[in-house]
Amino acid sequence: MRNFRDMHIWNQGMDLAVDAYKILKQFPREEEYGMKSQIRKAAVSIPSNIAEGCSRSSQKEFKHYLEISLGSAFEVENDFILAQRLEMISEKELNGFLEKLHIEQKQINALVTKVNNIKPRSNS
Repeated sequence: MRNFRDMHIWNQGMDLAVDAYKILKQFPREEEYGMKSQIRKAAVSIPSNIAEGCSRSSQKEFKHYLEISLGSAFEVENDFILAQRLEMISEKELNGFLEKLHIEQKQINALVTKVNNIKPRSNS
């Protein structure tokens, strides 16, 4: 079992979720159960799935949860791009957030690759 609290990508994911919540405060009230809710769930899913994956005993399961986390990161990116096109956030604010998000995506992807390349132990 891994300690997710010691993982840099989990800590970055937590920071991204906090940043997303702060940005979402400026969204229109009518988006409370629409886009705001969707982005909140996806943003929280990034570190949550890293944490859950750390509890799994097999590399395959850990990798699966990392892939879910990565998918959530891309979902957040998509939704914030849409929000910017709908003029709910500025391009500058979007770019600042995406800069951090892209680092997280690359680091999760690198860990997925690393986990994928770990050879299973033989029983001999």
